[in-house]
Amino acid sequence: LLKMLKVKILLIGPSECGKTVLANFLSDTVETVGADYSPTQGVRILEFESQNLGSGTKDSACEVELWDCAGDFKFEACWPALMKDSNGVVIVFNPDIPSHLKEAETWYSTFITSQGLLPGQCLLIAHHKPGSGADTSRPQLASQLNKLPLIHSNLEEDAEEVRQEFRRYLGNVVKTLSESREREEMSIIA
Repeated sequence: LLKMLKVKILLIGPSECGKTVLANFLSDTVETVGADYSPTQGVRILEFESQNLGSGTKDSACEVELWDCAGDFKFEACWPALMKDSNGVVIVFNPDIPSHLKEAETWYSTFITSQGLLPGQCLLIAHHKPGSGADTSRPQLASQLNKLPLIHSNLEEDAEEVRQEFRRYLGNVVKTLSESREREEMSIIA
């Protein structure tokens, strides 16, 4: 039996954009919905298994370590430690807040460029707060962010779609990992 791949995904983005809500939803961690906002201190790590990743590979399941990272820049000193061995980065932002669009660039250069991640290992989530109306056009982002896949998340209206998209994204990450692992194995044999 194939050992299930383990992927480490960082969930990053500005404070109060909805990362923890999304992390709880994607990992099926039930926290009281509608609880008061309390900022994540440093990082929370959620572990879960994700099935049928739709990558068309035979082993379409993986173990996920979802790192729900604080959006506050006062934790910047911890970032290199958070990034260590991460396989993917999801940038969450609230498309209705202009400063979030700007901040997404900082997150991109700090977490994605610095690690040399491929676009398939990244995902942008435009997270709409309940009752904000869902403008699903692509937000005006910096050009380097336009290479990355973007999904709109509205957990009130289309939660299942968000879950499917996240699974598809995990499938891409797993595929990238398996391919680089195969290349390494081939270079050892050669």
